[in-house]
Amino acid sequence: MTLAGVGGLPLHPDGTPRRLPGYKAMWVGVSLEYLEFAVFFAVYFVARWNHPQAFQEGAGRLWTTGGLLITLVMVTSGYALTRMLVAMRADRRRSARRWLMLALATGLAYPLLKVLEWRWNLAHQLDAGAGIFVVVYYYLTINHFVHASWGLLGMAWGLARLSLGSYSATDHRGLEALATYWHATDLVWLMIFALFYAFA
Repeated sequence: MTLAGVGGLPLHPDGTPRRLPGYKAMWVGVSLEYLEFAVFFAVYFVARWNHPQAFQEGAGRLWTTGGLLITLVMVTSGYALTRMLVAMRADRRRSARRWLMLALATGLAYPLLKVLEWRWNLAHQLDAGAGIFVVVYYYLTINHFVHASWGLLGMAWGLARLSLGSYSATDHRGLEALATYWHATDLVWLMIFALFYAFA
């Protein structure tokens, strides 16, 4: 792949320079989100190093089915956002709107599942007094919940703007930024699922 002379951007096959999807500010925000979660995961590994038995036993105490369902919801919603962008780039706005509606509807299952999971936890005495594993679990999952909620609000805003005709096939950077953010949040969740529910 050759590079464009100005800015060193990769080129499309037709010779036009590629651009970063969405807005640069969103990429800065995603980078900061990853930096923030790097600190959170450092807390996880320090706690795990100092309390190995608690972490070895911890995954069996969580609602694994809930974790799997949340993973399915996050990934499915992210897929719908990807399909929305494909439709938008092809100037199929009605199709793009349907995909975004599906992404939002699917994504809204996430807070519902988290509330059910928290209720399940409390019914099984998994509160802040249940040990270091559970404390670190809440520390990461509540922070992820906050970030995912911002993503859901972004989807609602993007859907409203798309319905009002604010985006076009040539300018839909806001939707690209939205998808970038949600995919970043997806990746964080996959890490959380692996560390807490699957391989703790």
